[in-house]
Amino acid sequence: MTDLSNERVQPLSSRAAESPPAMNLEGGGPFVQSESVTGTNHTPIADVMAAARHFAELQQNVMAQMTAFWSNAFATSEESRAPTREDKRFADESWRSDPRFDLIRRTYLAYSDFLFDSIANVRVDEKTRGQLRFAVRQFVDAMSPANYFATNPEAIRLAIESGGHSVSDGMAFFFRDVAKGRISTTDEQAFKVGENLAVTEGAVVFENELIQVLQYAPRSSTVFERPFLIVPPCINKYYILDLQAQNSFVRYAVEQGHTVFLVSWRNITSELGHLTWEDYLNSGVMKAVDVALGVSGADKVNALGFCIGGTLLGTALAVMKARGEEKVASATLLTTMFDFFDTGEIGMLLTDQTMLAREIAIGGGGLMHGKELGFVFSALRANELIWSNVVNNYLMGKPLSAFDLLFWNADNTNLPGPMFCWYVRNTYLENNLRVPGKVTLCGVPIDVSKIDCPVYAYASQDDHIVPWRTAFGSMKLLAGELSFVLGASGHIAGVVNPASKNKRHYWTNDGPDTDADTWFAKAQHHPGSWWPHWSAWLTPHAGAQVAARSELGSGEYPRIEPAPGRFVTQVA
Repeated sequence: MTDLSNERVQPLSSRAAESPPAMNLEGGGPFVQSESVTGTNHTPIADVMAAARHFAELQQNVMAQMTAFWSNAFATSEESRAPTREDKRFADESWRSDPRFDLIRRTYLAYSDFLFDSIANVRVDEKTRGQLRFAVRQFVDAMSPANYFATNPEAIRLAIESGGHSVSDGMAFFFRDVAKGRISTTDEQAFKVGENLAVTEGAVVFENELIQVLQYAPRSSTVFERPFLIVPPCINKYYILDLQAQNSFVRYAVEQGHTVFLVSWRNITSELGHLTWEDYLNSGVMKAVDVALGVSGADKVNALGFCIGGTLLGTALAVMKARGEEKVASATLLTTMFDFFDTGEIGMLLTDQTMLAREIAIGGGGLMHGKELGFVFSALRANELIWSNVVNNYLMGKPLSAFDLLFWNADNTNLPGPMFCWYVRNTYLENNLRVPGKVTLCGVPIDVSKIDCPVYAYASQDDHIVPWRTAFGSMKLLAGELSFVLGASGHIAGVVNPASKNKRHYWTNDGPDTDADTWFAKAQHHPGSWWPHWSAWLTPHAGAQVAARSELGSGEYPRIEPAPGRFVTQVA
């Protein structure tokens, strides 16, 4: 699940590249019976007439723009032509200096604006409107003149200047990706897991059919008494939190004096396609807690969950609470939801009908393939993650740069069908986790509002996968002391914001505000990475300083193999 905004892959400043606005959960929607025309609202027939008039105005406006474009197509200066909005896809001067391509650019932008504006007048509910907006955006993004050689002046100029080499190189890149069955987004030859990614020193100290548990070697003579367990998302490989030395969250935690354990999820094969959400709790999260306690001999662990890993950790905490087990001293929850009241564009794309089809196909056993999930997430940011690579790599023959986040993003993992279907049904579609006792897991009804350990919750301001207001509302369900932090950037780039680079900024507010916007209005702004703030928060929960062990594992959980282990390199 990837949002790489503000991390070398920049969002486009066009309306076609924007995400749809969040759903208005308080309004009645377009089908609400209204009062008379003399009241504060309009009658249904008046709404229809107003919508028809507005649509006619949109048509007249776009026709007027087209007429102006054609009338001034060969004007000699930019000032004499009808103005258009800016769009980074057309930043090169050749899109303006040549009147033929300037006309193509202006016509495309005007018509795409017309299509998006028209959606606002369709009399449908907000979820359907969001689905329409997504479909139109896919069409508009795909039809950009920048995506085609014959209508891209930059590609044509480069072909002439290179004597055709850019074309031949681009075709070679294209056929390379045809053989792969996907579009490349980075120089994949530049990285190898275990060599220059996921290289923090450690060892696998436990494994079963679903997970390996990694323990990392200390980098100081003393460590905190309580171990620190990381539960990464199972939708992708764990090494998003252990990329290279300079941006590894795992290495940072080790350097702060924590004995770090981490769950490495298996890339599910057909033989494991029967696994359920409960298996991910019993054989995954809760087993990893026991391993960390068994190796360290501590009374409790501090735990971290990221994205769906946070939802898994939260449901595991609720199960342990229902059982009377007190094994976790604190929880760090990164971009995590328990109350799925607004899930952004992803939620709009999920319907009962499509989910029922999934449940019939794989709900009893089978695979949700990682490539399919990866394509969906890429489509949410198609201009940045798909079409920009088509233009630069295929049309212009430019080699891809080496970017570790994009390499990780393309390293897809499969999920078991029953687990995937349970997750989507009980979260995005029915929002059951927020209701006490609605869900029974591992033989006990769970209630996330009973989770009373201290919680550090992080959300990203521009996250289109886990909207920050939804993350904020989810944390308000919990009973424990809460420290909520909002970071800049998106789902991944906001989290992977290393202290060594000290980029971006974040906001804090420890007040009692229950409304997200009120919280933000009162929040204090801080420059740099949120990692040191988190480290300072965790220290009081980590216990006393003890001598670091020279050997990894224990008699019960012996060293199996060096980190990063086999599971993270397996291709399903």
